[in-house]
Amino acid sequence: MNENIDNLILEHLRALRAGQDRIEDELKEVKGRLSHLESTVIGSRRDAVLTQEDVYRQQTVIDQIKERLGRIEDRLELRDH
Repeated sequence: MNENIDNLILEHLRALRAGQDRIEDELKEVKGRLSHLESTVIGSRRDAVLTQEDVYRQQTVIDQIKERLGRIEDRLELRDH
């Protein structure tokens, strides 16, 4: 009888260990996926910042062109004052 109890306890311990191993494997996968997601978010933020910088740069060029065009119109007396 004692041997049956020992076997039953060992069986339960093995099942618990197998469950723990599955949880550890799933946790590793989740951590890997989370790390990948964090990298993706950081990359997206960096892309957004670079895009905004491009917009500011383009707006500066547009403003310079508008200023030059205004001076040209003034010289040619084409602009209404």
